Amino acid sequence: MSIFTCMAFTILFMANCTGTRPDNLGIRSGKLLECPKTPNCISSYSDPADKEHFRSPAPYTKSTSDALLLLKKRILDSPRTKIVKEENNYLYIEFTSLLMRYVDDVEFYFDEKTKLLHFRSASRLGKSDFGVNRKRIETLLKDIEI
Repeated sequence: MSIFTCMAFTILFMANCTGTRPDNLGIRSGKLLECPKTPNCISSYSDPADKEHFRSPAPYTKSTSDALLLLKKRILDSPRTKIVKEENNYLYIEFTSLLMRYVDDVEFYFDEKTKLLHFRSASRLGKSDFGVNRKRIETLLKDIEI
């Protein structure tokens, strides 16, 4: 097999790791989409008894626009991120892994009534993420003063 054939196969394989962008994300009835049963998702809307998927939302005290700006800056400091959608109280970001180019869909919703920052972070493909989505949320929210 030639080097060009190997390179073409690798590129084709890696392109298939990105998956298709979901068309069902966003705020629906004041909430984000539920996590699937697979362990590659974390959400503040999951049942608190569901230790695999649940993490509590983060309170915020600043104005929604200021809090969103601070979170957005932290997100953009992360490598391989792409903001797909930004609204006055909502962010949808794609995070891409370095080697295999797996894409995770991450959403943040600033609930202005409760002053809570809700989120959902889920892998597009596969069943396990080895805790990557939970670690990402923990890292993004750690010590953030919003």
